[in-house]
Amino acid sequence: MTNTDKYTFDEDDVVVSAEESYAAGIPAVLVSLRRGIEQMGPVRTVRTLLKLNQRKGFDCPGCAWPETPGHRKHAEFCENGVKAVAEEATTRTVTPEFFAKYSVAELLGKTEYWLGQQGRLTHPMVLLPGATHYEPLDWDAAFALIAGELRALGSPNEAVFYTSGRTSNEAAFVYQLMIRAFGTNNMPDCSNMCHESTGSALSESIGIGKGSVSVPDIESADLILIAGQNPGTNHPRMLSTLENAKANGARVIAINPLPEAGLMRFKDPQKVHGIVGDGIAIADEFLQIRIGGDQALFQGLGRLLLEEEERNPGTVIDREFIERYTAGFEEYAAHVRGVDLETVAQATGLSLEQIHQTADALIASKKTIICWAMGLTQHTHAVATIQDAVNLLLLQGMIGKPGAGLCPVRGHSNVQGDRTMGIWETMPESFLAALDKEFGIVSPRQNGFDTVESIRAMRDGKASVFVGMGGNFVSATPDTELTEKAMRRCSLTVQVSTKLNRSHLVTGETALILPSLGRTDRDVQSAGKQKVSVEDSMSVVHLSRGNLRPASAHLRSEVAIVCGIATALFGADHVVPWREFAADYDLIRDSIARVIPGFEDFNRRVRQPDGFALPHPPRDERRFDTSTGKANFVVNELTWLPVPEGRLMLQTMRSHDQYNTTIYGLDDRYRGVEGGRRVLFIHPDDIAAFGGVAGDRVDLVSEWRDGDGKVFERRADDFRLVPYKTPVGNVAAYYPETNALIPLDHVARKSNTPVAKAITIRLERRP
Repeated sequence: MTNTDKYTFDEDDVVVSAEESYAAGIPAVLVSLRRGIEQMGPVRTVRTLLKLNQRKGFDCPGCAWPETPGHRKHAEFCENGVKAVAEEATTRTVTPEFFAKYSVAELLGKTEYWLGQQGRLTHPMVLLPGATHYEPLDWDAAFALIAGELRALGSPNEAVFYTSGRTSNEAAFVYQLMIRAFGTNNMPDCSNMCHESTGSALSESIGIGKGSVSVPDIESADLILIAGQNPGTNHPRMLSTLENAKANGARVIAINPLPEAGLMRFKDPQKVHGIVGDGIAIADEFLQIRIGGDQALFQGLGRLLLEEEERNPGTVIDREFIERYTAGFEEYAAHVRGVDLETVAQATGLSLEQIHQTADALIASKKTIICWAMGLTQHTHAVATIQDAVNLLLLQGMIGKPGAGLCPVRGHSNVQGDRTMGIWETMPESFLAALDKEFGIVSPRQNGFDTVESIRAMRDGKASVFVGMGGNFVSATPDTELTEKAMRRCSLTVQVSTKLNRSHLVTGETALILPSLGRTDRDVQSAGKQKVSVEDSMSVVHLSRGNLRPASAHLRSEVAIVCGIATALFGADHVVPWREFAADYDLIRDSIARVIPGFEDFNRRVRQPDGFALPHPPRDERRFDTSTGKANFVVNELTWLPVPEGRLMLQTMRSHDQYNTTIYGLDDRYRGVEGGRRVLFIHPDDIAAFGGVAGDRVDLVSEWRDGDGKVFERRADDFRLVPYKTPVGNVAAYYPETNALIPLDHVARKSNTPVAKAITIRLERRP
């Protein structure tokens, strides 16, 4: 069988058929409407979608892709955005009666999908020591319990405070303020697991850990390289931007191990050709690269550009830019001149012809943009890979130039804004000093724990209180069994959440669930209706205004929850005006304006129709705040990932029916899978080498060697083999089911990001 056949596996309901050859189109419209009506009903669906991503509406709680400045369509959303909103705006509720019916043990036996489908949390709940069921409690009691546990710690560093990327700027700012006033920098966040490698790489190379382009830049580019990214599922509105770029003459090269539908063809359902026509081809070329081969490609391309410059001086590299704005060019040039192109071909799985053609496209382009996501960031050599992408652009002066630059595509809606607001375990002294001056506190200077370090601290008994501001920490992190054991060692776990997930069930001795308002909900405080702000992937800050009636009168905003904990912890006469902040978010924004550069006159500027863009020195003035005062060519040893004999290289990924750990459904329309998630996408030759057939059930066993050569194994059982167009030796499967295979210590150099895109595994037959 091949993946063009349609077949049903025995003993379950999983159906596999041909993958889609395009993204969006009429199927996306129909799925969006069905999901909306199922969760919200027809009236609420229409009312909600008309406000989604509109200037006077609310920001999508899903991805951080920005809107085109000065322009809004009536339907400014995508299929997965509708799914995200439907999950949050659902009319289903999880009440105290639900928790009385189901014990924690019973709920642990349910899938993430089942848990998420139960609806919105409605009341604060507590799981007391030795109890089998959660019970309701009032907010003041919940705040007092948290404050008591925190004050009883031997050191503030025995507490860990996690943040997900959906938290607003205002909530993130008061959260980090409370944590630092308490006395710790232990602030793991979702950036640690996704784009930390980007921040580490760009900070060293260009002096700021953010991308340098805007939507108009992408739409006016000559050449766009998209590496390790799947916009059709993860950032679908990006496809409209790419369509506009194509209409303006851009050339797009997709670099990815899997042939993703969104990179192949796009059918915009808001245009005639997207309904009755064939849509538009997005990628002019598809480079099916082997897992972990991107750095080799970038270094090989660097060599080819320098060779062409030597043949035709002054036609390829931008010597004026290099001499004026960069450091380290000669060292970099000497390094890449020594790169063996045969090794590049072996590492990438590409032909020399494909590599030369890509170099020719770079040479011909006057405006080049490189986009990437987790396909580049979650490798041991992720930081080096991204820096080699930057090196390519520096060669041709593609930073601080309209239509050119760096485009790391962030995931969750405010993951970039949370970092700007101070959610980072190693914030610079300039931020801490400004925070102390504004509030009269003394922020700790000792670096805190990131995500991996936090899990180690809980595992080792060095941290015993965990507070999660959104997200699903247990399912999002690596080494699932170890992480769950670490969480269970805590004396208290607190989850601020909108919906039920596994993190509510893997608890400390005492556990709290604090139900919060979502992005779609109306937020009314004593000073009136409140608005929050977010920062998109391109450093634009804009408002988000919820309009729906909350699922319960017992819900509180994230800002109010943080301020309530802080008031109980520090007392009503604390130097920070917590109660005033909870009543009026404008006061929070006034403080942000005085603490964080670029937010001056915040309250006025954020109320402009499209908000405002934060300063970006490399983009705005070709100023690079690095150790050299210039953009740095960084020399990195070439690293790639040969697949050991009898083994496979696994990358984890999302299905088209999920967002991060939130599972919307059990289908992956673009990859031809219906009704299940425990599938392994594998080349037919690898199935044959294993001695199996399509549909065989196997267990996955990961193998990882530490620095001393000791081998560690992890297991994830019962996956179906699905033949797919992957490179030979490379396989893919969905997370969080495969997070169990990632050892906690298998991390990227410099960034400490868990390596989820390059896991050596072997297959074992099911008994």
